[in-house]
Amino acid sequence: MPDRGSGYGIPPSNTGNAALDLAHNVLIKLLHAERRVDPLYRAAFDSAFRGALTNLAMWVKNTQRRDEGFRLAEERIAPDEDASLQAIIDTFTAQMRGLWKPGYFERGGNTKTFGIVRAEFVVRDDLPEALRRGIFAEPRTYGAWVRYSGPGPYITPDIDDVGFMSMSIKLMDVPGSKLMDDEQHTQDLFGTSVPTFVCPNTRTNARLQTWSLKNAPLFYFVDPRQSHFVDGVMNLLWTRTQSSPLESQYFSCVPYLLGDGQAMQYSFWSRLTTRSAVPRLPRRPPDNYLRDAMVNTLATQDVEFDIRIQVQTDPFRMPVEDASVVWPTKLSPRLAAATLRIPRQKFDSPEQLDFARVLSFNPWHCIPEHRPLGNVSRARKRMYWELSKLRQEMNGAAHYEPTGAETFAGAN
Repeated sequence: MPDRGSGYGIPPSNTGNAALDLAHNVLIKLLHAERRVDPLYRAAFDSAFRGALTNLAMWVKNTQRRDEGFRLAEERIAPDEDASLQAIIDTFTAQMRGLWKPGYFERGGNTKTFGIVRAEFVVRDDLPEALRRGIFAEPRTYGAWVRYSGPGPYITPDIDDVGFMSMSIKLMDVPGSKLMDDEQHTQDLFGTSVPTFVCPNTRTNARLQTWSLKNAPLFYFVDPRQSHFVDGVMNLLWTRTQSSPLESQYFSCVPYLLGDGQAMQYSFWSRLTTRSAVPRLPRRPPDNYLRDAMVNTLATQDVEFDIRIQVQTDPFRMPVEDASVVWPTKLSPRLAAATLRIPRQKFDSPEQLDFARVLSFNPWHCIPEHRPLGNVSRARKRMYWELSKLRQEMNGAAHYEPTGAETFAGAN
């Protein structure tokens, strides 16, 4: 087995303080223990309490925020934004170099690939005129690759990750000019199974990455000097022992343009009504049980996600520059705009899984009508590009723009 680096499994905390290291390691063990019993009660808990507790968390957060008089879809660049972004890039770079050996570099976030599958993105023919912008302008079908992944920055057994998942969608043959010139025909979309970003902005994200480099990210939420307790509560409410990447919902968390002067968030909602059993609980499940669940489902049926758009109607309650706030559906409902259809297929060949390592995803792979908004997305443009370039250089790989015509041995 080649030495790929130390990024497999969760390394011990390294804060420089023995007491803090012990406390964080104990918290991680308790979290892992909870994951083994979570399915016994989680569905009932979520049904009874998660909505109300989410609303309470957002009420607390909004009482701590100040109304700065933003207009709809308005952005404002913070004075320290570039410095925070550089700190994030430097920390991610140091972490990636510490975790991976040349030839085996993985992504700094959304690290573990559960699967990459072929799909179709089908725009509905009954959208209101106000929503018919960009890729939603007319009924049509785009080919797509969809990557499902775990949070990172490590690759762990599925039961040992932090309990949320991500999906990255690359639409192909999208007409029009693009905001990044490294890909000419694609549009990238992103979602996580938690409805808010882990940090409000790039300034706080820089602090989170500092703790992450020390293998102690939980302390970001409870650091008395800069507490983010409400953000921690939101993550606890929405992370769980996952059953399958195909059985969850995913949220963009950050806004994008929907034509001039109009901001939106989008989300993906699985139409599957059953849930795969997590094998062997409360003992340890197989390391890759989430991929196994995807394999079992797509061996027998198609899977569809409803893609819903939520238009910003209140600049304060639905902020552009704070990614830790849930946009209330009472102010603006999520409207079905398209369907993501994943046909039956075999996708778990080594060649197809390796294909995910070749691709680069960036929210700025997009047409101007869907320009990313807010400081988190402004940071992602350079951060994703630089970290992707680092990964490709360390692996001796060139940037690749897919066409949808790719084929792989052992896949169908």
